[in-house]
Amino acid sequence: MEYIDYYKVLGVEKNASESEIKKAYRKLARKYHPDINPNDKDAERMFKQINEANQVLGDPENRKKYDKYGKDWKHAEEFEKAGQQRRYSQQGGGRQSTWGGFSEGDFGSSDYSNFFESMFGDGFSGRGGRGQVKFRGQDYNAELTLDIHEVYTTHKRTLTVNGKNIRLTIPAGVKDGQVIKVNGYGGEGVNGGPNGDLYISFSITNSTKFRLDGNNFHTTVQLDLYKALLGGAITVDTFDGKVKLNVAPETQNGIKIKLSGKGFPVYKKEGEFGDLYITYEVVLPQNLTEKEKELFRELAKLRAL
Repeated sequence: MEYIDYYKVLGVEKNASESEIKKAYRKLARKYHPDINPNDKDAERMFKQINEANQVLGDPENRKKYDKYGKDWKHAEEFEKAGQQRRYSQQGGGRQSTWGGFSEGDFGSSDYSNFFESMFGDGFSGRGGRGQVKFRGQDYNAELTLDIHEVYTTHKRTLTVNGKNIRLTIPAGVKDGQVIKVNGYGGEGVNGGPNGDLYISFSITNSTKFRLDGNNFHTTVQLDLYKALLGGAITVDTFDGKVKLNVAPETQNGIKIKLSGKGFPVYKKEGEFGDLYITYEVVLPQNLTEKEKELFRELAKLRAL
């Protein structure tokens, strides 16, 4: 197995912080993403290595194993158990041969794979009988950035993870920071072991005027003074279109109203939505004419009576 220095792949130092690793991964993933570099084999290869590096270095436990065992980090637990074992007995040729105790210091980093294969690769003797050790495949982690409009409805999407295209259905209502597990789409198992899983972390961008809080949208609608005082019909924007509203006379600044079912979709509950909360902001007229000022003075006198 070719050794790949994941720190060099991401262009970070070995003492890089988690945030530095995440920042480097995001930058490179955007640069080499297959959607940006169609039919570019070199970019595809780099994108695969970048994702592999992030799956290892982006996870504190995996990173610790990688720093200690290098390319054999996946078998860290087996090495640890072997290093702690004091005696190993094996029946063979009619006699019992005994292996003395050993420690990790007895093996160089490059010898871990050979040692592991000699001990376990072709089978081993133990209480459970003779057979190959099965290992679960590595879990993969991927980040998917979507616009809020894209997660407003359920849709299908093809992801490229480690050079493989995976067709997935993205449910409506996925939130920023939400992680979804896709069973069996991680690394292949060893010796017939099960595949790992794929964990997708969603980053949702929102450049709209609708602030999302849970499944509810919040927005502000301006009312001119006359509409606020006298009431009347107005047309307002919702996330999925325009609606007409009747403003009650003498509506005060800061009054909040609710439009039921006009919010964000509820995750995995088809047809269910949160609500839209509208806060009215009364805007006072500017650049009044002398006639308008006179009328307001007359109104002020009437109100003072």
